[in-house]
Amino acid sequence: MANLAQGAAVNRRFGFLENSNGNAAAVNAAAAAALQQQQQQQQTLNRDNRDRKAVEQLLVEITDRDLRENAIYVLSKLFGQAAKRDVIHEMIPLLWHSVGCIAALLQEIVSIYPYLLPPNLSVGASNRVSNALALLQSVASHKDTRLPFLNAHIPLYLYPFLNTTSKTKPFEYLRLTSLGVIGALVKDDDIEVINFLLPTEIIPLSLRAMEAGDELSKTVATFILQKILMHDVGLEYITHAPERFYAVGQVLAKMLTSPNPEQPPSIRLLKNIIRCYLRLSVNPRACEALRDCLPGILREPAISQYFRDDQGCLSSLQQLLRNVYGARKLSFQSGGGLEHLFAG
Repeated sequence: MANLAQGAAVNRRFGFLENSNGNAAAVNAAAAAALQQQQQQQQTLNRDNRDRKAVEQLLVEITDRDLRENAIYVLSKLFGQAAKRDVIHEMIPLLWHSVGCIAALLQEIVSIYPYLLPPNLSVGASNRVSNALALLQSVASHKDTRLPFLNAHIPLYLYPFLNTTSKTKPFEYLRLTSLGVIGALVKDDDIEVINFLLPTEIIPLSLRAMEAGDELSKTVATFILQKILMHDVGLEYITHAPERFYAVGQVLAKMLTSPNPEQPPSIRLLKNIIRCYLRLSVNPRACEALRDCLPGILREPAISQYFRDDQGCLSSLQQLLRNVYGARKLSFQSGGGLEHLFAG
């Protein structure tokens, strides 16, 4: 009995020690984690302070002709992080409100107008202006500066770039970054943006980019068209005049007809095209016209193979076909392909 009692005491003693050691280890681990978190927060704070000072200095340098090119380049890289870092996003309005900065960016833009026609734009000049356009895109995407940006008619300065048809790399890069600014404006579905853009030449300029641009420019330009169509005022504008509707329809159809059958439109571009057609099909007059001019590729069973992993886009295609050709039943094979477009 004495041995049992002694063993129990020893067990209790060692058990207590084990618990004590376990509790100590947990406390140490929690303290280490808290210290690491505190260090990370301090590092983030220090980084944010450095970036604030850097942005303020760069905004001063933008107004200096000798320092402007590098300042624009560095600031465009910093502002490119705005989506991931709140501190950078919050500093975008400083660019708009800093005296002389927007004027300096516009000087960069208009300085290359003489090289647009005849096309004689160097890669270096294109990159320099594209960096300035990247800063304007940041201003266009920020909710506090978007409307002042429109009221100053800044987008009109970009239209000469969208009006070009040269397919060389300098012009293509310029076209894409200009489309990025307009895309940033329409992204949030602001009706004031649409009301501003419609009376301008944005529709024919977007169509030109859809014809002359490379795959990425086509995708962004079609996205812009789609966003305009999603508003009733945009849909009415395009479908009100037959020539506008047919101009849009012809360009959309042309993008679906690839000169190389082995290189069809990308999935992203195809999605935007289908969404444009779907929105057009909501208008009765446009829907009636689409019965005669909807591209045949959209009625082929193979088209559904593009959307095996995107049921939403496949549903948009089905709805488009129902809108255009009536409420006939569309049956699908289990593999995802269209077996019959029209049954019954």
